[in-house]
Amino acid sequence: MKLISYIHAGRESWGAVVDEQVFDLASATGIGTLAEFVGSPEFERREALLSGAAPVGGYAEVTLLPVIPRPEKIVCAVRNYMDHHQEAVGAGLKVELSSEPPIFLRVWRSQTAHNASIVRPKVSESLDWEGELAVIIGKGGRNIPEEHAYEHVAGYACYNDGSVREWQFHAKQIASGKNFEATGGFGPWMVTADEIEPGRQLKLEVRLNGEVVQSGNTGQMIFSVPRLISYASAIFTLSPGDVIVTGTPSGVGFSRKPPRFMKPGDVCEVEIEGVGLLRNPIVQQA
Repeated sequence: MKLISYIHAGRESWGAVVDEQVFDLASATGIGTLAEFVGSPEFERREALLSGAAPVGGYAEVTLLPVIPRPEKIVCAVRNYMDHHQEAVGAGLKVELSSEPPIFLRVWRSQTAHNASIVRPKVSESLDWEGELAVIIGKGGRNIPEEHAYEHVAGYACYNDGSVREWQFHAKQIASGKNFEATGGFGPWMVTADEIEPGRQLKLEVRLNGEVVQSGNTGQMIFSVPRLISYASAIFTLSPGDVIVTGTPSGVGFSRKPPRFMKPGDVCEVEIEGVGLLRNPIVQQA
C-alpha cells in the first residue's frame, strides 16, 4: 500500500493512493497523523480500513507533504556506501571507515515534499544531491536486536539528503550543512514494508535534469538497515514515524572535477526500485 500525507481543501490529512485516487484514512480511522497510524494496532488492518475510506479526489489534486511531516527524529547515516566513502577520500576529505555506523540528525523543517521545491540558501552555491532510501519506523523500541529490526519497519520512501557542502565542512560535525530549511526531499509516498522483501537489493538512481548522476543499489550499504536500526535504538528509543535515512552511493557533485551542484531551475529526481520516484525543482531562497 502507498500511504501519503497531504493537504486537501485547506486541511492537512493522510491516506492511501490507489489507482491515482486518494482515500482519506484519517477520517476513516479517527487517527490524526500517519506517524500515529503506523504505530497503532490499526496499521495491521490497513487493507480492511481502505474499504471504508472515502475518496477525496485524484492524486494530482492534493498537495503532498513530506511522507512524515514532523517526525520526532530523522536519523541519517554518513558515507554508508563504500564507493561514496572512496569518492569522498578521493576528493580530499580526511575520513576513515568506522567500526560503528556514523550518524547525524536532521530536523523536520529541513524536509520538503515530492514536487515541492528544494531551496538553495542565500549563503551557499554548493547545494548537492544525495539520493537515499528512507526507512519509516512503525513499532517503536529501545535496544532492538538486529534479528528483529525488520519487525519495526512500517515502510520505505525516497529521500534526497540535500547537502550545503561548505557548511557541512565547517567542522568535523556535518549537521550544519544538512539542516537548512527545505533541502531534504522526502516522498512521494511510503510503500508499506510488506511490498519489499526484507534485505532486497533495490536499484537507486538520481537524475539531474534527466541526466543520471548516481546509480547504485541498496545491497552496497556498509551498515545494513537492521544494523542502523539496532545502533540508533541503543542511543534513543525509536518512535513510530521516526525516519532512518540510509546513505547514498557515489556520484555526488562535490567529488566531481570540477565540482557540480544543483542550481535554481534544475530538477532533481530520486528513483528507487519498488518504492517510487521523488522529484524536486530547485529554487533560490527569497
